[in-house]
Amino acid sequence: MSVLDENITKLDGYLARFGDKGILNRIAGEDLAGSGGVFQTISPVNKSVICDVALGAATDIDAAANAAHDAFATWRDMPASERKKIILRIAEGIEARAEEIALCECWDTGQAYKFMSKAALRGAENFRYFADQVEQARDGQHLKSPTLMNITTRVPIGPVGVITPWNTPFMLSTWKIAPALAAGCTVVHKPAEAAPLTARLLVEIAEDAGLPPGVLNTVNGFGEGAGKALCEHPKIKAIAFVGESRTGSLIIKQGADTLKRNHLELGGKNPVIVFDDAELDRALDAAIFMIYSINGERCTSSSRLLLQDTIREEFEAKLIERVNKIIVGHPLDPETEVGPLVTEEHFNKVTSYFDIAKEDGATIAAGGKIDRIEGYFVRPTLFTEATNEMRIAQEEIFGPVLTSIPFKSEEEALGMANDVAYGLTGYVWTNDITRALRFTDKLEAGMIWVNSENVRHLPTPFGGVKASGIGRDGGDWSFDFYMEQKHIGFATGQHKITKLGAL
Repeated sequence: MSVLDENITKLDGYLARFGDKGILNRIAGEDLAGSGGVFQTISPVNKSVICDVALGAATDIDAAANAAHDAFATWRDMPASERKKIILRIAEGIEARAEEIALCECWDTGQAYKFMSKAALRGAENFRYFADQVEQARDGQHLKSPTLMNITTRVPIGPVGVITPWNTPFMLSTWKIAPALAAGCTVVHKPAEAAPLTARLLVEIAEDAGLPPGVLNTVNGFGEGAGKALCEHPKIKAIAFVGESRTGSLIIKQGADTLKRNHLELGGKNPVIVFDDAELDRALDAAIFMIYSINGERCTSSSRLLLQDTIREEFEAKLIERVNKIIVGHPLDPETEVGPLVTEEHFNKVTSYFDIAKEDGATIAAGGKIDRIEGYFVRPTLFTEATNEMRIAQEEIFGPVLTSIPFKSEEEALGMANDVAYGLTGYVWTNDITRALRFTDKLEAGMIWVNSENVRHLPTPFGGVKASGIGRDGGDWSFDFYMEQKHIGFATGQHKITKLGAL
């Protein structure tokens, strides 16, 4: 039996557990049907129905928000050492079920097992990292003044809403939920409707680890129903969201009446800028990895390749050769590098840019076509002969599609890199350290890597500028979002107090 066949057999066993009930909402430790009925989650591999999913609406969100509100004081006031133990047990539970998480995620999203097998373990790393921060999360500073001993401290903000996307749903859910729990917040999680399987696994793992009922609640549904109700609910104090920029704008509007705090991790049209003095083979490897891994469905993908004109011809020739060799196939096959796109709607969006590129005058140098009929598969695609004004260079395609654009000078490269609505990441390849310092100082991006692909380090701030988002994840920046800062001043003597109304 091949590894693919073995994985399919294992997957069948994991999916069988959902049975006739499908995926239910989980509120206050109980399985509940959705007040809106059910919807179905579809596998992009062969367009088959995976299972029914509870369709949550405002009624379900209200129940979950109340459960999170009721559980908040217990979780907030639990000794930090006890909360740490529970969060560490969640990490252990994720590791124990990593294969199940990965296989279910591949089938639900179309992501290749090559990458999803590691994504589950990264989720465990998120919980372990923030577990280690629990005991110091509320620590503050001592800021002495002439008459006062000033101290600061932090307290958890309260019940929060977490809305996560479909591209790497499990890992991104842990990215938001782990620091929220470590801070002492309770959570209502609305996973992406296109990929709900592993959110169910996460809440099971958390409760098995001893997380009290109501601390983590999961309500499935669509943005216009469950998502909107979550953003508007008065007992939800903050919304952490990962998704497209247009939806982020709606979330701000929906939370305005309740003065909701928002952390928004949004889209990107990220440049990888390759100068002619760079280590070109390494730059090639990194550029290919950052756009074609994860099916190109990630916010940090390097979807614009800015090449210095002196190296353009040779670099693009090697690029075309490599892109044409990328293995497209069944996501459960460990040899597969690119799987199917997540939904029919997204497949239609990505493939529409093939015609847009030709209409705008670009050349499809590789790919640009459907790979097979059964599922939502496309060939990894490269556009050349492009300019930065074209739609393929300005709009987030969010698929395995790269646009190559030439530049002559450092100034021209910087202008093109910044001339988009987004500002999430940038990748600069040069061996000139002074150029790297100049360029990164002026590059409009929240995160920049020099001579490297995206290498995530959990203590560092993650987030973008412009239309790419508001706020930062990672390290203490996460606690700044999930906690309120307090100042307390203690008089150190009898300083002069101005008297009013005294003779």
